[in-house]
Amino acid sequence: MISNEKRLEIYKAFGRQEGDVGSAEVQTALCTERIKNLTTHLKQNPKDFSTSRGLIALVQRRKKMLKYLKLNEHAKYVAIIAKLGIRG
Repeated sequence: MISNEKRLEIYKAFGRQEGDVGSAEVQTALCTERIKNLTTHLKQNPKDFSTSRGLIALVQRRKKMLKYLKLNEHAKYVAIIAKLGIRG
């Protein structure tokens, strides 16, 4: 789970304008935060297979959003990859 404070911080950092919660950049950042949380959970609980399956689905969703950004808005794609510190 992502705390409300962290979620608001992500909206502010990655949103295109005030109140933007649905753009591809914001969704990608939220997915990345959830991936980090699930990864630490799985390090502590390696036999939690349902969480493992959810993590794989979340990574695929982020991959699709990044692919969309790469094809349609390449400059934003490069910026978000650098800002999040993930591979592209």
